[in-house]
Amino acid sequence: MIEVQVSKGILSTYFDKMQRNLELDVAIVGGGPSGIVASYYLAKAGLHVALFDRKLSPGGGMWGGAMMFNQLVIQEEAMPIVADFDITFHPYEDGLYTMDSVESTSSLLYHAVHAGATIFNCYSVEDVIYKNNAVSGVVVNWTPVLREGLHVDPLNIYAKFVIDGTGHDSEICRVVARKNGIKLDTSTGGVIGERSLDVTEGEALVVEGTKEIYPGLYVCGMASSAVSGTPRMGPIFGGMLMSGKKVADMIIARLK
Repeated sequence: MIEVQVSKGILSTYFDKMQRNLELDVAIVGGGPSGIVASYYLAKAGLHVALFDRKLSPGGGMWGGAMMFNQLVIQEEAMPIVADFDITFHPYEDGLYTMDSVESTSSLLYHAVHAGATIFNCYSVEDVIYKNNAVSGVVVNWTPVLREGLHVDPLNIYAKFVIDGTGHDSEICRVVARKNGIKLDTSTGGVIGERSLDVTEGEALVVEGTKEIYPGLYVCGMASSAVSGTPRMGPIFGGMLMSGKKVADMIIARLK
């Protein structure tokens, strides 16, 4: 019966995929542009990487551009990354370029998967594996389970490194600091919280703040801004792309 074959095909291949990703080089939490870019460069370097995003459609805020005007702006410094993802762009002015947000987000996801990254949607990371004073993996559950407040135990996935790409909330950094009584690599030892918008400063500092924030735990994208207390930057996305590439390069240098 084809109806049963359809179900078997989905179940057997899904669980094969899941089992292949129980031990990773890198687990990325959050499927915004910085996390997707990181997954692409990590996978392209031959590392075993999976990305976990709580939404049905990964991509974070990049889909909507600004106020649902589905265009976005990229600065000159990030254009080599745009070229790697083969995204159509149009020169605007003063070293700025515009791109269609739907094409851009789709292209990031397409290239990441084709480079060898695995993307799991509808997954929430509720905790980390914490051993020997280092982050050593992620604890995952279905997003609807957590949203409904159901008491269902999660599954555990080992990773040599974890990247917090959860955006404005920097959720993984908060969990690690709160649950384990440790100090992050910030001026206060905790998550400072992002400041109000300043495009120039925000774009520079989101890349500068991309780093290992605690042994085994890296931070990128808006999560790095929130952790370190730097400004948000609005619908200019070059910093997000450069942050994703920077965190990938840092981890590749350690593992390769």
